[in-house]
Amino acid sequence: MKILLVEDNMQVAGFLVKGLTEAGHVVDSADNGRDGMFLAMGGGAYDAVILDRMLPGGVDGLSIVAAMRATGNKVPVLILSAMDAVDERIRGLKAGGDDYVVKPFAFGEVLARLEVLLRRSQNDAVESTLKCGDLCIDLFSRKVSRAGKVIALKPREFKLLEYLMRHAEQVVTRTMLLENIWDYHFDPQTNVVDVHVSKLRQKIDAGFDVSLLRTVRNAGYMLSANG
Repeated sequence: MKILLVEDNMQVAGFLVKGLTEAGHVVDSADNGRDGMFLAMGGGAYDAVILDRMLPGGVDGLSIVAAMRATGNKVPVLILSAMDAVDERIRGLKAGGDDYVVKPFAFGEVLARLEVLLRRSQNDAVESTLKCGDLCIDLFSRKVSRAGKVIALKPREFKLLEYLMRHAEQVVTRTMLLENIWDYHFDPQTNVVDVHVSKLRQKIDAGFDVSLLRTVRNAGYMLSANG
């Protein structure tokens, strides 16, 4: 992974660069806020940023992370600081930091927290969209489209489609839908599932040559892009 380290204390920076490099990461570093801002805002593509709060150069750490978030940069940021008051930690997290480590610190803790942020970031990236054939859900914007055509869904329909897409190419039973979409742990003896599936099918399949949402007789439903 490629890491940006912004830390003005040369001893601390050297300690971190050595440890991160030995752990298999590639590290770029800056020792002032101005250079740190430049790198964080487009000077390089990073998987994570480790950022000191108090920096020379007229730009502090919180300004850097706030600028990143303001431009939609979601790279995880681990803030380092000797400011250990609860209010200061809250300020760091509210500014856009993903985690906060107080100085002095053990390198093992910094590495462990960094690895958690990297795993979370990778999982978020994987889970940002769901696809089945030419049908796509953007989980962040809650936008649904098929072959580029935007499909408007009601909240319950969106939840139903998301569940079906997470179980694409699998048979999903009526009981599974009642429990996971309606939170019913008993059969209410209504056709609520059938009605919602029918409405969803009209929205995602009508006008397209291939039907994705199929009824599996005596079993349930399946979302499938395979004929």
